[in-house]
Amino acid sequence: MNNRLDGRTVLVTGANGGLGEQFVRQALDRGATRVYAAARTPKHWADDRVRPLDLDLTDPDGATRAALAAPDVDLLINNAAIAPAGDSISGPEEELRKTFETNFFGTLRVARAFTPVLAANGGGTLLNILSSAAWVSVPTGYAASKAAMWSATNALRVELRGQGTQVIGLLVGMIDTPMSARWDVPKVSAESVVAQAYDAVADGSFEVLADDQTRHLKSRLNTRAEELYPWLDEQLAAFVP
Repeated sequence: MNNRLDGRTVLVTGANGGLGEQFVRQALDRGATRVYAAARTPKHWADDRVRPLDLDLTDPDGATRAALAAPDVDLLINNAAIAPAGDSISGPEEELRKTFETNFFGTLRVARAFTPVLAANGGGTLLNILSSAAWVSVPTGYAASKAAMWSATNALRVELRGQGTQVIGLLVGMIDTPMSARWDVPKVSAESVVAQAYDAVADGSFEVLADDQTRHLKSRLNTRAEELYPWLDEQLAAFVP
């Protein structure tokens, strides 16, 4: 299988570190012509194939400006997200709104802004980085926002089918990045997650389950609720007191 990105132009949100930085570096390794590295405060990249791009997902006009600045994108990777410390579904509504504004509305805003760009460049690919928390009863705004974005990703696949856009949802548990540093639990490497994501771009996948825990979780989702949720409670013991 040809899993390279020769000739493709990639945009990665949340590109300054962790998973986003891996998406930039592996895109270059796979032969991408250009990579837009988007962040609220873009950093300098030594490789001249990387174009730093100013993008704040909470800015209502930021996605539109980004689409105008990057009209050649044919692979959009919606990676940026927040997982605030102390996040709770029963916490202040203002804090929950901030999480949704980034993880759901901001991500969807970028997807919508780049829909005509992808169409103009042959349809292209939209890859949304989600979380297995979308399927788990974690009582956080982060989990709820990722569940909403999982639903929206599947809806976008239907919405963009006519223009030939491949829409991929990537679900994964704990990744070894600075965002997850406060949890002492098994984690998958960022390198592995990104490699699986780019392989999925090449093979036409709809969904990537990027670690063993997520694959096992998906296999159990058809279990009766009275069995599934007590089992999930056991799995969550390391995260929820």
